[in-house]
Amino acid sequence: MTEFITIATFNFVHEIMVLKTILEREGITYLFQNENLVSTNPLASIAYGGIHLKIHPNDIEQVQQILDDLNNNLKIV
Repeated sequence: MTEFITIATFNFVHEIMVLKTILEREGITYLFQNENLVSTNPLASIAYGGIHLKIHPNDIEQVQQILDDLNNNLKIV
């Protein structure tokens, strides 16, 4: 996991639920750093630096496209 890079940061656990499903469906290896810390203490998310999506550098283009599609098409109320 040392070669994994952070491609996105999220503040709350609910923001990553749909993304986790998509990444798993696409077979992309990922890690959400600080997910458990933030889920147990959501108000301290900023202190922890949020939840970091870490991926292998070979998957940058594919994951960036997924993130762009989610930002353009998914509206969470």
